[in-house]
Amino acid sequence: MNGKKIKSILESSPNDEKCTVRGWVRTFRANRFIALNDGSTIENLQCVVDFEKLDENLLKQINTGAALQLSGTLVESQGSGQQVELQVTELSILGSSDPESYPIQPKKHSLEFLREKAHLRVRTATFSAVMRVRSALSFAVHQFFQEEGFFYVNTPIITGSDAEGAGEMFRVSTLNPKNPPLNKDGNPDFKEDFFGKETNLTVSGQLEAEAYALALGDVYTFGPTFRAENSNTTRHLAEFWMIEPEMAFYDLYDNMDLAEKFITSVLKHVLISCKKDLKFLDERFNKEENTKPQQQRSTMGLLEKINFVVSNDFKRVSYTEAIDILRNSKPNKKKKFQYPVNEWGIDLQSEHERFLVEKHFNCPVILFDYPANIKAFYMRRNDDGKTVRAMDILFPGIGEIVGGSQREERLEVLEERIKEMDIDAEELWWYLDLRRFGSVPHSGFGLGFERLVQFATGMGNIRDVIPFPRTPQNAAF
Repeated sequence: MNGKKIKSILESSPNDEKCTVRGWVRTFRANRFIALNDGSTIENLQCVVDFEKLDENLLKQINTGAALQLSGTLVESQGSGQQVELQVTELSILGSSDPESYPIQPKKHSLEFLREKAHLRVRTATFSAVMRVRSALSFAVHQFFQEEGFFYVNTPIITGSDAEGAGEMFRVSTLNPKNPPLNKDGNPDFKEDFFGKETNLTVSGQLEAEAYALALGDVYTFGPTFRAENSNTTRHLAEFWMIEPEMAFYDLYDNMDLAEKFITSVLKHVLISCKKDLKFLDERFNKEENTKPQQQRSTMGLLEKINFVVSNDFKRVSYTEAIDILRNSKPNKKKKFQYPVNEWGIDLQSEHERFLVEKHFNCPVILFDYPANIKAFYMRRNDDGKTVRAMDILFPGIGEIVGGSQREERLEVLEERIKEMDIDAEELWWYLDLRRFGSVPHSGFGLGFERLVQFATGMGNIRDVIPFPRTPQNAAF
């Protein structure tokens, strides 16, 4: 059943070539013109049929959503928008579609409605474009690291440690929930569980990746991670994908260099490989922005934002300098920030990060040397005792997109930090071993893949850039 992809056909010149195509009906009008799409491109192929030669029962089955096989001749299109169309000589129904119950009709649907039809929403122009961009970004991630000499490492999904110390993890257990074995304190006895201890779905592959970096040099993970945060915002998912490189012999500045090179590389790739999808998404983004109040609109279009990132060097600013800038800024003095900036040590909000990028520096920004008390235990402490070698990359329209650090390689300092944060050192015995046996300066960063896809597609809700979102009270598919 080999046939030609519509993407390939639309990129060719009409030459009376005979061909066969397969796809799904987007529209069928005047009992003559079928707009066919096979998922290979944002564009539909116009297929012209002679309805007088079609069986009436066959004609009734050509509805939006039906799957067809069409054979015919590629000729110069008589209409505008594409240079080639298919003059159909043979038509068969591969899968019919009931026009009364098929939910994805050729009209505008709300994103909320389409989330309820997640198994079918990818048949719309918007979601097919988003998923092609997602695929291209995924390829670009692997291509970049492989070309840079990194090794791809698969870290565990089931883990006994909480890398972030947040405690918001999904438990993995085979104990009978109605009648679990109990220990002497009356609590579930996880020694009787499958793994002989309490285990969870991972929130990060970083700690295990560090172990492999301290043997292979440069490694990266790219896999699913989980966070049991009961949050229904446009920025949170319970299941999401993380890109986490770890590099031996890298200090914080090497880490910033790599992160900047990486993120500009993958965005350049998608600008080249997804031109038509991004053009469509840019037009969609601009229409959506025009429906918002003036003060809430983005200052840049989608393509403008992507080009803003790839064409500007990233400005590097210490957290302390950023606090001074924000404290003395007009929005802060005029109380325009929702979260006022009054003192050193606060955790910056998205409005602060976007001000630095979009208003003050007018370029992507890397903030570094954050207060220790708002960062994770594994980040290297600076000599001032107050800050750690952390860094965040800030983008227009989204704020933080990358978080990373130079890792604490000194055993005594790490042990002290773990004690300060009341973390169980026994659970991290193997992580501490890495500091006992051949420890070296090393660094890494994490990038939430869906956050990157959101930035590259202009979608306002993170639930719309992953095929089947997992959120509180939602695991329907």
